[in-house]
Amino acid sequence: MKLIIAGGSGFIGRKLTDLLVEKGHQVVILTRMERLSKPQIKYVKWLQEGAVPEKEIGKADAFINLAGVSINEGRWTQKHQKQIYESRMIATDEILRIIRSLPEKPTVLVNASAIGIYPPSLHTVYTESSTEISDDFLGRTVHDWETKAAQASIHSVRVVYMRFGVVLGTEGGALPLMALPYKLFVGGRLGSGEQWVSWVHVTDVARALLFAVENNHLNGPVNVTSPIPTRMEEFGKTIAAILQRPSWLPVPVALMKLALGKKSSLVLEGQQVLPEVLVKEGFKFSFSSLEAALTDLLT
Repeated sequence: MKLIIAGGSGFIGRKLTDLLVEKGHQVVILTRMERLSKPQIKYVKWLQEGAVPEKEIGKADAFINLAGVSINEGRWTQKHQKQIYESRMIATDEILRIIRSLPEKPTVLVNASAIGIYPPSLHTVYTESSTEISDDFLGRTVHDWETKAAQASIHSVRVVYMRFGVVLGTEGGALPLMALPYKLFVGGRLGSGEQWVSWVHVTDVARALLFAVENNHLNGPVNVTSPIPTRMEEFGKTIAAILQRPSWLPVPVALMKLALGKKSSLVLEGQQVLPEVLVKEGFKFSFSSLEAALTDLLT
């Protein structure tokens, strides 16, 4: 297959590209930077004056949209929130324009999304059939992002929204910062410790993205989380046990809010989210237990 990836040079995009190349697929990465193509990977400029990516793409089997400013980097100032939001809207608009321009349409658009669309809760269990939408920055951003991506269906393109949980990896995502205090012997409970962490190993994220492309039954929202979410306190204790470090220094809520501002919600709030659709369709997680995932990443 020939797959077009927006955001292919990011944390998840690199992992996905490696998987696709390993499986023998042809990859086209939409990029703003000059890059030399290599076997199985072609780089095409986009989102720049004079760039006409549709002329270089040719026939495409699938589009995967991972583009957007990372929510894990930088303090959530009003300016940064605007960048997070607008980067997703602009990239998705351009993908829709490219799809309209192609004489032969792709069969599917797999669009990144996030479990931040669900309201924080200590007790509610969310699946893809849940209709609640969080009325905060992340909830509104994810809702608008999915709504925009849905416009591809006008061209008879199947659209899948991959709602990522807390993606764990060594080259990006939340884990390096979460593990750092433990490595420095000052790790401990964040906030109450009761908040849920619906995590997923980055390897399973890449595999789930390819699964969504290949599985014609998938449509609409798909939760990309481990089938076994955990509470934050247990998450921290597991990191400590694997690193053989103490977990003794609780971090107060007020201190987290002071240090991270609005972004503190990423670790002080959470949702219990289950991947009901993936499990029903037969997807097999490589890392379903937190201990196995963290052992793989931290040792």
